[in-house]
Amino acid sequence: MALQSLPPSPQILYANAFSNTRSLVPQKQSSVLASNRSLLFVDFVGLCSKSKRARRSLGAQSGRTFRGLSSKNWSSVKAVLELERVENALNKTNAISDLKPQVANLEDILSERGACGVGFVANLENKASYQIIKDALTALGCMEHRGGCGADNDSGDGSGLMTSIPWDLFDIWASDQGLPSFDKAHTGVGMLFLPNDHTLMEEAKTVIVNTFKQEGLEVLGWRSVPVDISVVGYYAKQTMPSIQQVFVKIVKEENVDDIERELYICRKLIERAASSKSWASELYFCSLSNQTLVYKGMLRSEVLGRFYSDLQNDLYKSPFAIYHRRYSTNTSPRWPLAQPMRFLGHNGEINTIQGNLNWMQSRETSLKSPVWRGRENEIRPFGNPKASDSANLDSAAELLIRSGRTPEEALMILVPEAYKNHPTLMIKYPEVADFYDYYKGQMEAWDGPALLLFSDGKTVGACLDRNGLRPARYWRTADNVVYVASEVGVLPMDESKVIMKGRLGPGMMIAVHLPSGQVYENTEVKKQVALSNPFGKWIAENLRSLKPVNFLSTAVMDNEGILRRQQAFGYSSEDVQMVIETMASQGKEPTFCMGDDIPLAVLSQKQHMLYDYFKQRFAQVTNPAIDPLREGLVMSLEVNIGKRGNILEVGPENASQVILSSPVLNEGELESLLKDSHLKAQVLSTSFDIRKGLDGSLEKTLNKLCEAADEAVRNGCQLLVLSDRSDDLEPTRPAIPILLAVGAVHQHLIQNGLRISASIVADTAQCFSTHHFACLIGYGASAVCPYLALETCRQWRLSNKTVNLMRNGKMPTVTIEQAQKNFCKAIRSGLLKILSKMGISLLSSYCGAQIFEIYGLGKEIVDVAFCGTVSNIGGLTLDELARETLSFWVKAFSEDTAKRLENYGFIQFRPGGEYHGNNPEMSKLLHKAVRQKSEGAFSIYQQHLANRPVNVLRDLLEFKSDLAPIPVGKVESASSIVQRFCTGGMSLGAISRETHEAIAIAMNRLGGKSNSGEGGEDPIRWRPLTDVVDGYSPTLPHLKGLQNGDTATSAIKQVASGRFGVTPTFLVNADQLEIKIAQGAKPGEGGQLPGKKVSAYIARLRNSKPGVPLISPPPHHDIYSIEDLAQLIFDLHQVNPKAKVSVKLVAEAGIGTVASGVAKGNADIIQISGHDGGTGASPISSIKHAGGPWELGLTETHQTLIENGLRERVILRVDGGFKSGVDVLMAAAMGADEYGFGSVAMIATGCVMARICHTNNCPVGVASQREELRARFPGVPGDLVNFFLYVAEEVRGILANLGYEKLDDIIGRADLLRPRDISLMKTQHLDLDYFLSSAGLPKWSSTAIRNQDVHSNGPVLDDILLSDPEISDAIVHEKFVCKTIKIYNIDRAVCGRIAGVIAKKYGDTGFAGQLNITFTGSAGQSFGCFLTPGMNIRLVGEANDYVGKGMAGGELVVTPVENTGFCPEDATIVGNTCLYGATGGQLFARGKAGERFAVRNSLAQSVVEGTGDHCCEYMTGGCVVVLGKVGRNVAAGMTGGLAYILDEDDTLVPKVNKEIVKIQRVTAPVGQMQLKSLIEAHVEKTGSGKGITILKEWDKYLPLFWQLVPPSEEDTPEACADYENTSAEQVTLQSA
Repeated sequence: MALQSLPPSPQILYANAFSNTRSLVPQKQSSVLASNRSLLFVDFVGLCSKSKRARRSLGAQSGRTFRGLSSKNWSSVKAVLELERVENALNKTNAISDLKPQVANLEDILSERGACGVGFVANLENKASYQIIKDALTALGCMEHRGGCGADNDSGDGSGLMTSIPWDLFDIWASDQGLPSFDKAHTGVGMLFLPNDHTLMEEAKTVIVNTFKQEGLEVLGWRSVPVDISVVGYYAKQTMPSIQQVFVKIVKEENVDDIERELYICRKLIERAASSKSWASELYFCSLSNQTLVYKGMLRSEVLGRFYSDLQNDLYKSPFAIYHRRYSTNTSPRWPLAQPMRFLGHNGEINTIQGNLNWMQSRETSLKSPVWRGRENEIRPFGNPKASDSANLDSAAELLIRSGRTPEEALMILVPEAYKNHPTLMIKYPEVADFYDYYKGQMEAWDGPALLLFSDGKTVGACLDRNGLRPARYWRTADNVVYVASEVGVLPMDESKVIMKGRLGPGMMIAVHLPSGQVYENTEVKKQVALSNPFGKWIAENLRSLKPVNFLSTAVMDNEGILRRQQAFGYSSEDVQMVIETMASQGKEPTFCMGDDIPLAVLSQKQHMLYDYFKQRFAQVTNPAIDPLREGLVMSLEVNIGKRGNILEVGPENASQVILSSPVLNEGELESLLKDSHLKAQVLSTSFDIRKGLDGSLEKTLNKLCEAADEAVRNGCQLLVLSDRSDDLEPTRPAIPILLAVGAVHQHLIQNGLRISASIVADTAQCFSTHHFACLIGYGASAVCPYLALETCRQWRLSNKTVNLMRNGKMPTVTIEQAQKNFCKAIRSGLLKILSKMGISLLSSYCGAQIFEIYGLGKEIVDVAFCGTVSNIGGLTLDELARETLSFWVKAFSEDTAKRLENYGFIQFRPGGEYHGNNPEMSKLLHKAVRQKSEGAFSIYQQHLANRPVNVLRDLLEFKSDLAPIPVGKVESASSIVQRFCTGGMSLGAISRETHEAIAIAMNRLGGKSNSGEGGEDPIRWRPLTDVVDGYSPTLPHLKGLQNGDTATSAIKQVASGRFGVTPTFLVNADQLEIKIAQGAKPGEGGQLPGKKVSAYIARLRNSKPGVPLISPPPHHDIYSIEDLAQLIFDLHQVNPKAKVSVKLVAEAGIGTVASGVAKGNADIIQISGHDGGTGASPISSIKHAGGPWELGLTETHQTLIENGLRERVILRVDGGFKSGVDVLMAAAMGADEYGFGSVAMIATGCVMARICHTNNCPVGVASQREELRARFPGVPGDLVNFFLYVAEEVRGILANLGYEKLDDIIGRADLLRPRDISLMKTQHLDLDYFLSSAGLPKWSSTAIRNQDVHSNGPVLDDILLSDPEISDAIVHEKFVCKTIKIYNIDRAVCGRIAGVIAKKYGDTGFAGQLNITFTGSAGQSFGCFLTPGMNIRLVGEANDYVGKGMAGGELVVTPVENTGFCPEDATIVGNTCLYGATGGQLFARGKAGERFAVRNSLAQSVVEGTGDHCCEYMTGGCVVVLGKVGRNVAAGMTGGLAYILDEDDTLVPKVNKEIVKIQRVTAPVGQMQLKSLIEAHVEKTGSGKGITILKEWDKYLPLFWQLVPPSEEDTPEACADYENTSAEQVTLQSA
């Protein structure tokens, strides 16, 4: 990623790219192509951002050398995304104790995240050569942009190579040392990192030698690996180990596998022996093997080969090499964390790592295999929570492989593909599905985006995760060379020699068996593995499916019994009416609006259920959320119940389990599980006895419960049912909160090695919302029977009120069974959504993964039941929790409890209910103050806020100062303070045009910034008003209170996942561009705009259809990893180099790590939102249960950035529930530079907090699109101006009191805060130290940080083109011009800047000239992004991901070079996610596209010759023609536009997502003409052979096309055969 802004030193930017550089490859470059080698070259790059390598000197068009080969000039590259995690791992790998297993801790896991670029080269004839090493280093160099560097700009996050052992090199060394040459069959080579301190190093060596001796191995010698320290960066030098190789002889084993096992045992024993030593964290084996060797370090990829002089020695020969470049999000990478690991090079993120570690640990006692000859105990543990996810995946794979599995089989077990509902797999390869079914109950998938390369020295291969969220391309040349790369263009290639090109799709694998020279593609590999055992037979005989049982059709309890239980278990009337009844009647989760403005459960004075202390974690930046709505095909809620067998042994008994289709059970299904004779189920009651007093009772009962569970499992029980059911409630026997019971039993069984012998099922009254289910499953339950919720559904359906409503047609009629079915359906889809927010596809991987954070529970509770979960602020003890539980329980027995449920007011405000931050009294006081412009009224508003109950964490703090107060006159002016204020990202659509424009005008008057939200912006708002008379302007006739000179433009323009309204002109007219990764009210989900709010005006701005609901995808299309986010930042800087780019994140534990990555990704601003942000429409559970308070997120971000030396590079902005000057100063003290106000700005302009935004019925027209309601809008811009000036004056007053003259002086000064003396109702155990500790101050003042220049992309190819006089002349005078220029994979976002220049001058459609530019070579990412009309761009070669992203016009043609050795229509020519969010123009590609082609396309037309999965996803307009095969899930969420797909072998129909579109033949004459004219254009531009054939035999091919038609297009002439036959000629012209 181009993290350019770091050193402002020109010599870095302009280091001469071609002369005087020490090049990685000798200057005789022809050798790279000439030598006839049989190589398989695989290069997977997970990162797609490029560095700012120095460019060719400006204007030098000819003779551009292949820039991948230059080296010094990459020093400035800051790539960020690598697997730093490994280091941690390594630090502690050695701390292996024989003590009780330790549960994985989220804190350890969060501190290390990353991503990277990887690849391999392998010779099919298994010939070793130095050329392979050279190629690997060259390709590694071309991926510098995929790695990260520290703040010194020089310490890479890590790079490395894995090869076979270069015996020739070592034999020469041996003879120099006077040693005999090595016996290759019996010698192991270890590559070690050792302590640098001489005495410690000798001590470590002694331990190593002694261990080898005990094992009967002979140490032949130690070799100091020759290195050049001068190329190592400053930070990397600080931690650089001593690097040595050890040679050992294994005499007693003959077989290679046994030798490798012996070395594995030795390594494990050495790690264990070292674990107690002071230097344990400094000893690390990169590799210890008889087959492979790993060279790696904390280095930038281009210096790896210079650092290790072995790699420059042509005696270093290998038949293969795997290489890896790491980008770690945090910046304390350590040497051992570089990759490749011992087996794998991993690019991606394992989201389920905490669960995987816990399960691996529970397995340890059961793992047995004869190959270990009884030594299993010596190789434990198999997981290490301190290590990175990659290191842990590597050790799991290593265990399986060393136990006799092939590498391919190990990866199929660990990272299975989405095989369910797979059209081809289920029909053609049923045995592969059986394999996955068999292992599904044995090993939970390691789930998350991943591209994995693997090798054991004999097999080299690669596989992709089930979502295909990393790019991977491969190609093979005539001299038998196969390349696999996540980016094309990493090595110079003679294109005429290429005989095959393709890409790895989701879940696919490719493997090369070196001894036989065979290359196995996906299904061949899998079939071989699946046929090794009769998996299908074993499943058929042993796996039992739970048969669905009908729901009960009558109520079991009487109404009073139900009511008492609801009261005892904490139900409120809102829970029953708004949540349970909505789900029972509609089958979906209730939608609500505004944010969560009630206190956190621990601060509240009302009782809360235990679940309310948990917040769901969600994916942002380092890995993507996935899409449960449109891409549900990769997700599954299936879960296996019963004992998990020994995974090292294969046999029929392992399949003896029961499979559930979902974790939601009804009473009958639970009954049938209890009766299953194999499971030997046991029911444990979860009530605790308080007759001897409350204190200590809960703890005692939990211990007893755990012991009972322990005993049951030891006696052969495979199913524990924890139940709080009782025939009658007793006042002295309250139920333990079921979440606490499940968590405690789960943790107890893990720590005693029993967890995999039994499953846990909860039979509970206290579970009715999706969040409750998610918590129970996340802490270990496999399934839940929510008996009271189901009874509540039945009671609701039988009540007179419901019966009457249904009879009168006020409510759709549902039967009593249907009501319960609806409830369960809503829970299931809600669970999918919660999993998908974290990027997890399988419930089986979510189970026990603990993907939550805790706010308000103390260490005692966490250690008992939720071990390893982050709880930063401490909180309740077990006794305090028991007290809270009892306060619900007693309601069931007290005489004075009303005969109906209490309404606590948690969702809707009500007098006497829970306190809401945005309450009617507050809005009245605020309206009075701003409308009358009365300081007195504002001070009453301030008083109201000061006297409120504790509502947010900052209410627990106050200011202190050691300075004397100063007069207010000395403090910086209000007009300077308001420039730091921004308003929230509220989309036009969610709120009315009046509100949106009034807020923008007010912020522009003040010099602050308003935010467009994700709906585009009307160009009429970009010009200052000059026609205002008496406060009214004919330009904006619906507003009042205007002044001449006002502008209604939003300074911050938002780019969200839906890309609505994002056109080149929109982007170039922004002062700042905000990338919305997450939204406070519903992080991990996309926005939603109900159909009735999509008026004609809104639809025009968003390029969509009126009345059709707009759902944005979750943020995963071009921001699915940190390297892609860096690429999007690069694209935006490219199109508008004057706009700062901000990235909006939501507070959660680990956000500091994420923010470091974003800062390295070259963002200018990072915005942290709290969980309490508002929203126009969102599911209730998302509003209430995801995200954290901004106080914690801001503190963590500020401190992590300071520790990493990155704080000066970014402005920190924070928002979420801001209401006053006190909030501003609190945020300032915690480190924020700028402050965002959302809901309160709406209130100031007139919102009355009716909380019905999602219904379009806002009574004051603030959040409605209905004309008659908008007419009532009361606000004027002046109201908001008054509000912000009052807030600024309040800030001044407090500053004066503290004795400081300006905000700069207190930003980041956490030492000015102290805890308030305040007693909370629930606990006195909150710990606020987290806020009060300080990591130091930035080196610059906040003002200096805010005023720095926009970060640049460095020199780019577009600048060279723009400096060409002919091109600049053509732009200025609208002329025609033609140019040709070379392009390389490091030239990213090419044409984006040119498009920006044209759009700024002419708008999206006004340019009359024409730029015809032809590029030759391999284009980097985002080629042709944001094109405008008049740009005709041609690429001869191939392109990477995101071609044509956001294009608004013009033409893009991509075609292979002449005379290729392959068939163009079979080859992949452009990457993933092309035409994302395009609003016009045409794309013709002669070849196939990758995944998600034309996602969110709203007007562009395109012809391609094949696509991957999810083609035309979320399309709202335009036309796509595919002349070849497509992947699965075509047209998911496609609400507009047309697609024509050629289906020659009749396989298309099962691949189409039929939820919205209908599929028909092309019968309408207009449609036939549209199709034909597009194919004709395609042939004319690309010379497509396939196109020529189709046109020649049109009558044969036309009937083979399908037309996909969404409802909004059904009546168009193109889709409707009997459309009024108007003059067809004219129609064609319009449509073509």
